[in-house]
Amino acid sequence: MGYLLLAGAIAAEVVATTALKYSEGFSRLWPSLLTALGYLVSFYLLAQALKSMSIGTAYAIWSGVGTATIAVIGLVLFGEGLTAAKVAGIALIILGVVVLNLGGAH
Repeated sequence: MGYLLLAGAIAAEVVATTALKYSEGFSRLWPSLLTALGYLVSFYLLAQALKSMSIGTAYAIWSGVGTATIAVIGLVLFGEGLTAAKVAGIALIILGVVVLNLGGAH
Protein backbone atom coordinates (compact mmCIF):
# COMPACT_ATOMS: atom_id res chain seq x y z
CA MET A 1 0.00 0.00 0.00
CA GLY A 2 2.91 2.32 0.71
CA TYR A 3 4.16 2.20 -2.86
CA LEU A 4 0.67 2.94 -4.20
CA LEU A 5 0.42 5.99 -1.95
CA LEU A 6 3.90 7.01 -3.01
CA ALA A 7 2.94 6.71 -6.69
CA GLY A 8 -0.03 9.01 -6.04
CA ALA A 9 2.24 11.46 -4.24
CA ILE A 10 4.62 11.49 -7.20
CA ALA A 11 1.79 12.00 -9.68
CA ALA A 12 0.37 14.89 -7.64
CA GLU A 13 3.82 16.50 -7.35
CA VAL A 14 4.40 16.21 -11.10
CA VAL A 15 1.01 17.80 -11.83
CA ALA A 16 1.74 20.58 -9.32
CA THR A 17 5.18 21.30 -10.73
CA THR A 18 3.86 21.36 -14.29
CA ALA A 19 1.06 23.71 -13.22
CA LEU A 20 3.69 25.88 -11.53
CA LYS A 21 5.31 26.46 -14.91
CA TYR A 22 1.93 27.40 -16.39
CA SER A 23 1.15 29.75 -13.46
CA GLU A 24 3.66 32.27 -14.82
CA GLY A 25 4.97 33.24 -11.41
CA PHE A 26 1.57 32.81 -9.73
CA SER A 27 0.06 35.45 -12.01
CA ARG A 28 -2.54 33.05 -13.46
CA LEU A 29 -5.26 31.90 -11.06
CA TRP A 30 -6.15 28.36 -12.14
CA PRO A 31 -2.64 27.03 -12.64
CA SER A 32 -1.69 28.64 -9.30
CA LEU A 33 -4.58 26.92 -7.51
CA LEU A 34 -3.71 23.60 -9.17
CA THR A 35 -0.12 24.04 -8.00
CA ALA A 36 -1.19 24.57 -4.38
CA LEU A 37 -3.68 21.71 -4.44
CA GLY A 38 -1.21 19.36 -6.11
CA TYR A 39 1.48 19.99 -3.53
CA LEU A 40 -0.99 19.59 -0.65
CA VAL A 41 -2.17 16.26 -2.03
CA SER A 42 1.39 15.18 -2.72
CA PHE A 43 2.62 15.90 0.80
CA TYR A 44 -0.45 14.27 2.33
CA LEU A 45 0.04 11.08 0.31
CA LEU A 46 3.78 11.08 1.02
CA ALA A 47 3.04 11.38 4.74
CA GLN A 48 0.65 8.43 4.52
CA ALA A 49 3.23 6.37 2.60
CA LEU A 50 5.79 7.04 5.33
CA LYS A 51 3.64 5.09 7.77
CA SER A 52 4.79 1.89 6.07
CA MET A 53 8.02 2.88 4.31
CA SER A 54 11.42 4.09 5.42
CA ILE A 55 11.83 7.83 5.00
CA GLY A 56 15.11 7.62 3.08
CA THR A 57 13.76 5.25 0.48
CA ALA A 58 10.38 6.96 0.14
CA TYR A 59 11.84 10.43 -0.18
CA ALA A 60 14.51 9.31 -2.64
CA ILE A 61 11.88 7.69 -4.83
CA TRP A 62 9.47 10.64 -4.51
CA SER A 63 12.05 13.26 -5.36
CA GLY A 64 14.01 11.18 -7.88
CA VAL A 65 11.10 9.91 -9.94
CA GLY A 66 9.45 13.32 -9.76
CA THR A 67 12.62 15.05 -10.93
CA ALA A 68 13.19 12.63 -13.79
CA THR A 69 9.54 12.89 -14.88
CA ILE A 70 9.61 16.69 -14.80
CA ALA A 71 12.81 16.66 -16.87
CA VAL A 72 11.05 14.58 -19.52
CA ILE A 73 7.97 16.85 -19.38
CA GLY A 74 10.29 19.82 -19.86
CA LEU A 75 11.58 18.20 -23.03
CA VAL A 76 8.17 17.24 -24.39
CA LEU A 77 5.89 20.12 -23.35
CA PHE A 78 8.27 23.05 -23.06
CA GLY A 79 10.83 22.26 -25.76
CA GLU A 80 13.78 22.21 -23.40
CA GLY A 81 16.96 20.89 -24.95
CA LEU A 82 18.31 17.41 -24.42
CA THR A 83 22.00 17.26 -23.64
CA ALA A 84 24.31 14.44 -22.70
CA ALA A 85 24.48 15.91 -19.20
CA LYS A 86 20.68 15.78 -18.84
CA VAL A 87 20.55 12.18 -20.06
CA ALA A 88 23.33 11.22 -17.64
CA GLY A 89 21.61 13.04 -14.78
CA ILE A 90 18.28 11.31 -15.37
CA ALA A 91 20.04 7.95 -15.68
CA LEU A 92 21.87 8.54 -12.38
CA ILE A 93 18.61 9.46 -10.65
CA ILE A 94 16.96 6.27 -11.87
CA LEU A 95 20.02 4.22 -10.91
CA GLY A 96 20.01 5.76 -7.45
CA VAL A 97 16.36 4.89 -6.90
CA VAL A 98 16.97 1.31 -8.05
CA VAL A 99 19.99 0.94 -5.74
CA LEU A 100 18.02 2.28 -2.77
CA ASN A 101 15.24 -0.22 -3.45
CA LEU A 102 17.69 -3.10 -3.78
CA GLY A 103 19.15 -2.15 -0.41
CA GLY A 104 15.82 -2.98 1.21
CA ALA A 105 14.20 -1.41 4.23
CA HIS A 106 15.79 -2.01 7.61
